[in-house]
Amino acid sequence: TRTDGFRSLGVYQSLRKVLKHEGVIGFYKGNGASVVRIIPYAALHFMTYERYRGWILDNYSFMGSGPIIDLLAGSASGGTAVICTYPLDLARTKLAYQVTDTRTNFRSGIRSLYLQPAYNGIRDVLTSVYREGGIRGLYRGVGPTLAGILPYAGLKFYIYEVLKLHVPEEHQKSIAMHLSCGAVAGLFGQTFTYPLDVVRRQMQVESLQCSTIQGGTRYRNTLDGLTAIARNQGWRQLFAGLSINYIKMVPSVAVGFASYDMMKVWLRIPPRQKSQT
Repeated sequence: TRTDGFRSLGVYQSLRKVLKHEGVIGFYKGNGASVVRIIPYAALHFMTYERYRGWILDNYSFMGSGPIIDLLAGSASGGTAVICTYPLDLARTKLAYQVTDTRTNFRSGIRSLYLQPAYNGIRDVLTSVYREGGIRGLYRGVGPTLAGILPYAGLKFYIYEVLKLHVPEEHQKSIAMHLSCGAVAGLFGQTFTYPLDVVRRQMQVESLQCSTIQGGTRYRNTLDGLTAIARNQGWRQLFAGLSINYIKMVPSVAVGFASYDMMKVWLRIPPRQKSQT
């Protein structure tokens, strides 16, 4: 999701432009909201995953205990975590999207602004959005978010557990093994579901886009967003930013899974029994 001034730029040129107009601090816009969000999100994601998995095994034993259970439990836990933390995700996206020129023009002594409105923090975003649209405003774009997170979270856990089944017993506790399996799971999960993430972000920042302010139509739903972006901006736009997202998300997922499994070992939580398909 890019502002008009960044739409035709690649990753390197976009980074240079942010540095020029906003300085180093521009690279960290929305990071506070991201940190505040990720702690409860990750905790809920992994905790509810184990709860859903146990519930499915207890109530639907005919399904066995293979990776399909991880697919279902992962999807349900991802949806739960998103619903509980979505307003913070909205705040993060809006804070990161707004473009403010914080560099002072030394000749005139004037600090210029690129785009309005400029939010002043997480609380300002949440109160402003709630004032404009109520609870529905705070969950603007949650549809495509859920449409993306359900397959993404499910695939992530599914692929991770399938890969671990093929790891020799002597390497099961290797940190490098967990990192490798997690990286592959994150790579495939992101690739398959990224277009839905593009729609989600565009719906979240519609109120900041000039076309919306000037009376442009909003996306009615996820499918409408996908077709509109493909029709008006080309299908490649549905994958815009995927490469840089790999740089962020693949190691993030890898570290998340490795930390999760290593913490279970350090806390002496009994390992699972071998999955049966």
